[in-house]
Amino acid sequence: MTVAQPAGAGRAGAELTTGAADTIAKGSKSFAAAARLFDADTRESVILLYAWCRHCDDVIDGQDLGHATGAPAPSPPELLARLEALREGTLAALAGRPPDVPAFRALAEVNRRHALPQELPLAHLAGFAMDVEGRTYGTFAEVLDYCYGVAGVVGEMMSVVMGARAPETLVRAADLGRAFQLTNIARDIVPDAHAGRVYLPAAWMAEEGLAPSAAAILGSASRPAVARLARRLVESAEPFYASARLGIDALPRRSAWAVATAMGVYREIGLRVVERGERAWDTRVSTSGFDKLRLAAKGSAIAFGPRNRT
Repeated sequence: MTVAQPAGAGRAGAELTTGAADTIAKGSKSFAAAARLFDADTRESVILLYAWCRHCDDVIDGQDLGHATGAPAPSPPELLARLEALREGTLAALAGRPPDVPAFRALAEVNRRHALPQELPLAHLAGFAMDVEGRTYGTFAEVLDYCYGVAGVVGEMMSVVMGARAPETLVRAADLGRAFQLTNIARDIVPDAHAGRVYLPAAWMAEEGLAPSAAAILGSASRPAVARLARRLVESAEPFYASARLGIDALPRRSAWAVATAMGVYREIGLRVVERGERAWDTRVSTSGFDKLRLAAKGSAIAFGPRNRT
């Protein structure tokens, strides 16, 4: 099911759009490349929504566009205050009265155009609350709950922006977000541990003889076990990528092209983490410009080929 944009859904202000475009270009080279494939109006809404998501992430992590600033880590009380400020700003933006902060103005514009279900942005903030609370994850199911909050719900919001609101399509959009986040966790196991964060299931770590702690991940003797755990995460993402592939067929063709390309890029990152094994964290795993062009071509074949309607 697709829906048209609401009446009066024009272009956002040039300054707001330019700022959002700069945010996605610096915050996610992988997604920025795929976002160029959307039609102009959808691309603008997508990058505006991304700007709000990126802002929330940076506020909680104390980062700038996903990169460390060198500032001291926020204290627990400060994190709680930041989370509450994000919630207040988000609710105001959804009510059409955003604070004079570009990210909240961007969310307000997206909501004006597409009437986002209010529970989705709030579910995204609930995902960040897990980091604020210092949540630990005993089982893979608990990790998936986290993946939904910080990424799966973003997939749902993006699907709404693309005009695809059918419940089954939103489920598959959430699955793509989960797959992306599992890939991110695998790629960032060691950097996250340096920041004191562990997203690996404690049960999996116990099976490898590791304590559920950042120190255990960072121990030099632990690298073979960490590599095996990364492989397990990447393999666990595969059913979610397969589910998302079916959902792509419900999207408008240009949107399908962008999403199929993003899926190919992130999935390849996971496969490269597995291929590198114990050396996966010597340098950050990424894809080259040529790789992105190759994956865009594959995404085009998916988007503009025959569609599976079953």
